[in-house]
Amino acid sequence: MTASLTFSATGARLAMLFLCAGLAACGSLSNFTQDTFKPYIPEVVQGNFVSKEQRQAITPGMARAQVKDILGTPLVTSLFHADRWDYAFSIRRQGIPPQSFQLTVFFKNDVVSSVDSGDLPSESEFVDRLQVQRKAAKVTNLQASEEDLKKFPAPQVAAPVQSAPALPASYPPLEPTPR
Repeated sequence: MTASLTFSATGARLAMLFLCAGLAACGSLSNFTQDTFKPYIPEVVQGNFVSKEQRQAITPGMARAQVKDILGTPLVTSLFHADRWDYAFSIRRQGIPPQSFQLTVFFKNDVVSSVDSGDLPSESEFVDRLQVQRKAAKVTNLQASEEDLKKFPAPQVAAPVQSAPALPASYPPLEPTPR
């Protein structure tokens, strides 16, 4: 009976110790910033990027092969809509809002009849959108002033190192000599 009382009292003490340690740890979390435990979000790029310059190169009357040379293989082609090619592009990166662009090319008798697209960025505008603007961290001053250097004692000059005793010219053999 006494063993069970001793164990339960010890268990209660351990539980109280863990509870206090856990609460103390929670109180110290206020020092962390939002970036401390930020999960990694992988970069997701899907589709074919089509720039404003590529869009301007597509004109009515071009053949399918010419369009494919300029824009690449379309992302979406349909058996039911053989006269329509869809180019879609989306990108998601950490720290940058998601971006998506679309371009649709319509054909009539294997020749471009019309092109429908939203507002496409130029190549330089797109590269500028990809760059993450990070906050500049505060850089500490790494140079010490004369007053800071005076706070420390002057370095002690080390005593000259005495030379070690001379090594013997020969050593005794490691194995006994045969007789």
